[in-house]
Amino acid sequence: MDLDQGKWLQKYNETKNSKIIDVRTLQEFKEIRIPDSENIDFYDPQNFIKKITLLDKEASYFLYCKSGTRSYNSCTIMKDMGFKNVYNLVGGISDWNGEVLK
Repeated sequence: MDLDQGKWLQKYNETKNSKIIDVRTLQEFKEIRIPDSENIDFYDPQNFIKKITLLDKEASYFLYCKSGTRSYNSCTIMKDMGFKNVYNLVGGISDWNGEVLK
């Protein structure tokens, strides 16, 4: 579930039917984000669960936040909901050396 940046990005690039999810707040997402990511705010629990429930449990999801804690907790929730392929970016966007959108 926990992957460093190199493995996280490599697995994302090799995986079909995958999606990047940014679990930070909308404000954080607007400031800087990884390209092709979708924002589902972990700190808005009702909306978070509502949006996660609509996702395909067979797809692969690559989650990140600022440091890796919210995305780790989000991965745990998703696993508990029956998602099989969820991956947490260790260190979050704070340690990200790849491309970003500002």
